[in-house]
Amino acid sequence: MAKTRRPVLKLLLATIVAGILFLVYLDMRITSTFTDKMWELPAKVYARPLELFVGASLSAEDLAWELEILGYRKVTAPDNPGEVARAGNRFEVHTRGFDFPGERESPRRVWLEVQGQRLQVLRSGGRDIDLMRLDPVQIGGIYPHHGEDRVLVRLDDVPATLPAALLAVEDQRFYHHWGFSITGIVRAAFSNLRSGQIVAGGSTLTQQLVKNYYLTPERTIVRKITEVLMAILLEVHYSKEQILESYLNEVYLGQEGPRGIHGFALASLHYFDRPLQQLGLHQQALLVGMVKGPSLYNPLRSPERALERRNLVLDLMAAQKLIPVAEAQAAKARPLGLNHREGIRDSFPAYLDLVRRQLRLEYRDEDLATLGLSIFTSFDPLLQRQMERSSTTILQQLDPSGELQTASIVTRSGSGEVAALVGGRKVRYAGFNRALDAQRPAGSLLKPAVYLAALEQPQRYTLATVLADTPLQVAGPGEQIWEPRNFDRQTHGDVLLLQALANSYNVASARLGMELGLDAVVDMLRRLGIEGPIPEVPALTLGAGAYSPMDMAAMYQGIASGGFRMPLRSIRDIVDGRGEPLRRYPLEYDRTVSLQAVHLVHYGLREVVREGTGRGVYNYIDSGFDVAGKTGTTNDGRDSWFAGFSGDLLTVTWIGRDDNGPTGLTGSTGALKVWGHFMARASRRPLDYRMPEDMQPFWIEATTGRLTGEGCPDARLIPFVTGSEPGQHSGCKGGQSKVRDWFESLFGGKK
Repeated sequence: MAKTRRPVLKLLLATIVAGILFLVYLDMRITSTFTDKMWELPAKVYARPLELFVGASLSAEDLAWELEILGYRKVTAPDNPGEVARAGNRFEVHTRGFDFPGERESPRRVWLEVQGQRLQVLRSGGRDIDLMRLDPVQIGGIYPHHGEDRVLVRLDDVPATLPAALLAVEDQRFYHHWGFSITGIVRAAFSNLRSGQIVAGGSTLTQQLVKNYYLTPERTIVRKITEVLMAILLEVHYSKEQILESYLNEVYLGQEGPRGIHGFALASLHYFDRPLQQLGLHQQALLVGMVKGPSLYNPLRSPERALERRNLVLDLMAAQKLIPVAEAQAAKARPLGLNHREGIRDSFPAYLDLVRRQLRLEYRDEDLATLGLSIFTSFDPLLQRQMERSSTTILQQLDPSGELQTASIVTRSGSGEVAALVGGRKVRYAGFNRALDAQRPAGSLLKPAVYLAALEQPQRYTLATVLADTPLQVAGPGEQIWEPRNFDRQTHGDVLLLQALANSYNVASARLGMELGLDAVVDMLRRLGIEGPIPEVPALTLGAGAYSPMDMAAMYQGIASGGFRMPLRSIRDIVDGRGEPLRRYPLEYDRTVSLQAVHLVHYGLREVVREGTGRGVYNYIDSGFDVAGKTGTTNDGRDSWFAGFSGDLLTVTWIGRDDNGPTGLTGSTGALKVWGHFMARASRRPLDYRMPEDMQPFWIEATTGRLTGEGCPDARLIPFVTGSEPGQHSGCKGGQSKVRDWFESLFGGKK
């Protein structure tokens, strides 16, 4: 008998020890991670705030759209933050306010009036406002792999009726149990026995929280026992208020694409476009009713079922005397009051891809997904919308079948900030980002680098230098011969350097590049911002290599900025989870190219769109609006490029096929059209063409490049670096007029 009892005692002792160790393990797991789990927050990515001031370039349509994507509700009188009333071009807006990096914009009622394309009136409280900013649009987030998103809220900031409704429906004895309910477990066990399988759990709020934080959704006895034990331990270590607050922030309440909606605060914004504190009783009851089944009672998909569930919650609240019966009846009579607008978050995948890549240079994915960072970017929703419209409109005209693809990048020409980005024809498709990853030959888009390298040697090359556009053969490895040809399959004899650039003559450009040396061309491309591989082969002078639209935007940013190398950037500021500024990304620039040489190339690129291959630009843009640009076409029309800039925007556009097949397009018949359509509607400031110091205009003969007189045959006025003007004269003195003075006053030159 004693011998039989001994093994049983050993087994019992071993079981007790194992149980104690298991409890210690569970206890350590809870105490070491519960607080951290409460504050796991994905990074939120914001667009630029819309700055408002009298004289700001802004249409009534654009203002209305910005307010719409911000979720401002249209009302007759905006008494609450987040509401707007509009009468034609007049707006009354009750702003929400916002905590920007380092300063706060307070909520206030503002009166605005737009006339034409300008903001004419901006007032608040009877006083004119010099400058204010709307709250920025949240364009996305950087979520953990499981896709959870939430907005944290303190229990003290939650309307008292919401947790009361939650407890009335989900856990009426929450404040009286130790994490589990015996009656609930017995009731669930009876249901499970009757059905022959586990169909109910009898879980308290504490158990639900444990399950969401730590356990899998499987229904087994072992998991249920573990859940109960962890719930008890949670109640031992943390107060009821802490547990309830965590539940309010953790509970799953729906899905938006890959993004999980967790917590009542985010659900309030998702379903109603309102902060949780502003929800009415009928809206609170709707969210509480969804806890039982977020998919089953989703009001956007099943409004009738959601309405029935909401009303049941209101009846339970009245039955438990949490609210008067009359108040419950009034709430039941209210509509669901949902937000039916299309969500804006995560709807710009190509731009968010750029933001993520730039962030990952300095931050771990885990930190981005859990530390609650706020990322403030230079993304401009108004420019993005127009770029998408232009891309869609022109691509539909060029290729209704949908085989052509496109990519575009828009930057602020003076700062290098990326304001808009289209990564493909399907602008909402989070797939291959052609703006960043499509590696294609650049064609003639690379030629300005060749001309810049030449014009940095003013004693050797000027816009009036005569180049030979005659047949050229260059020996390559293995007895190969490279023989460039012009697009029109003709040669043009002696042409001015300006004409070769404006008309994109391949042979003259190749000759110039070979005279300079390929190392000089590569060096210029590096100085302009090209960081990837550059093939040092003769065909480089005509765009050989593989470059993304982002590479071309970096190169043309250096040209548009006047010779400053500016790293393209999408991020302005990063704020940590406590609202403290963490990192600022100021403007960085370094002069890498001669100012005078860049000015001459600006003049040449203006000539491209006035008289050369890019003259189709002025089918879209007003003839008095000065821009500069360059077309690019690769062999067999496989790639159509256009890059150009005005006084405020630089845009690079590419059109091609993913299979690298012929498109039948040139730069001027494809990408130029997207560029022109966009810039005509988006750019507000023409190119300010001003000659820097040490430059002077001279009349030259367009056929020979010799000095000539004003009014002489083929005479035109061209800028030169002082001392580099031609030494030969045509002999024609010309007449006397004020054209030269006009040129100098217009372009800032000096006699």
